[in-house]
Amino acid sequence: MRFIDKTLATIRHCIQNNAYEEVETDKLELKDLSSGPDWTEFYKSVCAFLNTNGGMVVVGIKDKGNIKEKSQRFYKCTGFNYDDEAKLKKDLYEKFTDVDGRKLDLSAYFPAPEIVDFLEQKVAIVYVEKLPEEVKFAYFKNIAYKRLLTGDTEITQTDIQIHQEQKEELLTAQELQIVDNADLKLLNIDKLNQYIIRLNTGRTVETLKANLKAATSFLVRKGMIRDNKPTLLGMLVCGDYVEDYLGGRGEVDCYVLSPIAVAQNKQILKNNIIDLMESSIAFVFQNIQVGVSYIKGGSAAPEYPEELIRENINNALAHRDYKSSRFVIVEIRPENLIEIRNPGSFRARQRIYIDTGEAKVRRIVPIQVARNPKLLDVLKSYDRWEGKGRGLASLTTAALHNQIDVAYYILSADEIKLHIPKGKVYDSEMELWLNSFAGYLYSKNNNRELSESEKIVLSYLYKSERLNRLERYTVMLTADNNHIGVIADLESMGLIFKHSDSPDIYPIYLVDRVLLQTDFSEILRTIFGDRYDHHHA
Repeated sequence: MRFIDKTLATIRHCIQNNAYEEVETDKLELKDLSSGPDWTEFYKSVCAFLNTNGGMVVVGIKDKGNIKEKSQRFYKCTGFNYDDEAKLKKDLYEKFTDVDGRKLDLSAYFPAPEIVDFLEQKVAIVYVEKLPEEVKFAYFKNIAYKRLLTGDTEITQTDIQIHQEQKEELLTAQELQIVDNADLKLLNIDKLNQYIIRLNTGRTVETLKANLKAATSFLVRKGMIRDNKPTLLGMLVCGDYVEDYLGGRGEVDCYVLSPIAVAQNKQILKNNIIDLMESSIAFVFQNIQVGVSYIKGGSAAPEYPEELIRENINNALAHRDYKSSRFVIVEIRPENLIEIRNPGSFRARQRIYIDTGEAKVRRIVPIQVARNPKLLDVLKSYDRWEGKGRGLASLTTAALHNQIDVAYYILSADEIKLHIPKGKVYDSEMELWLNSFAGYLYSKNNNRELSESEKIVLSYLYKSERLNRLERYTVMLTADNNHIGVIADLESMGLIFKHSDSPDIYPIYLVDRVLLQTDFSEILRTIFGDRYDHHHA
């Protein structure tokens, strides 16, 4: 049974049994509209659905009574008046404008409304799809609305300005560019239907397509065709012969680089985006060591965490610069590291570079920036992307669980190289380093030894500084990290401190400068006096 049918059944039961159960959500709104010609509140809700995540408006049912007191609330069916049918069709398409007051043609985002029997009357169901990021925001009477829980609220000017900046980036997205010499026959209807099946997981939002003609409206809406030709996005998702038409944009070159010739391996992978991700991930796991984890009851334990590999290969393909025809490269250097290279660069707001007397700081802020938003929307349906910066977060999570050493990026004008080193953050070198300051650390920590987590975080920050001096970018630790309690404790001890030029919302932590000393001659001279100089004469 469809969600809307279940909802109407619930309301019917409430009316017939003098009961009340909340049904309105962030995607469902009830409207009476029986009192006259003013449909302002209806258009506000439609505007909010357009600007948020889509939804449904049921016309002809009233939610009455004391809003704060559920026991005093009840539903009443006022019915839909057929005289208002034009408001659901022609009028609806003409009510919304852009930021400059120009009328928007949004007909493609209103699937055909339904008029259904309900008790002894009719009600209308108006379906609203969310607008793509590059089309938002829609305005009703010069105000843009968004859906917040079960209500409609104005979008702030600050949010509008932020989105406008992002929109300018989206409008030039390479994923929407037409593929040279390609025609619609290259789009495979079976591959497209596989995507639609994933899109419908949990609830049906789109019907399967019998042929490309039936799929045209959907393909246009999703950005897979433009001007009756396939876009890069369309070819990546459901195109045939991607190797001929996309070149390096649909390719990952995978290598095992070993001094032992027999251990070397190479695969050139060319395919649609999801298969490309799967094959690249499979190559890595086929060519790294797999041990046995006693912690997990004897289960297989790859030398690099599985989620770490998945997230960062997915990220390389999802966020690469598709204006470049170069391919993604995955290199495995046994017993050393994995390198993932992709065309592109981090946005300025993702990079922090500070060069002062305190330190040379090069950090990547673990926030996600949608370089290819429509592709990312597809990848969400395949659980390949959530918009939460998981790829960057997986690097710090694995490091702070001591499953890898500190990962770092080498950046150039048009390429990102991610190095994921094998090993541990808190290793024998860091153990020796901290042991050499054991007395100092003991006194700083109220005559207690540092915990394992404190040693790992301190080692992460120490190694980050070393890598930063070598022009390597490391992922910064933030308040979202589950070690923030450890960071706060280390800061209170004075073992780490915030850089004086830290951004307010992204504090950069540096290691206590005492712990960076390598020349102890003055301290030894103070302790041993002339005997120290005589011994070293």
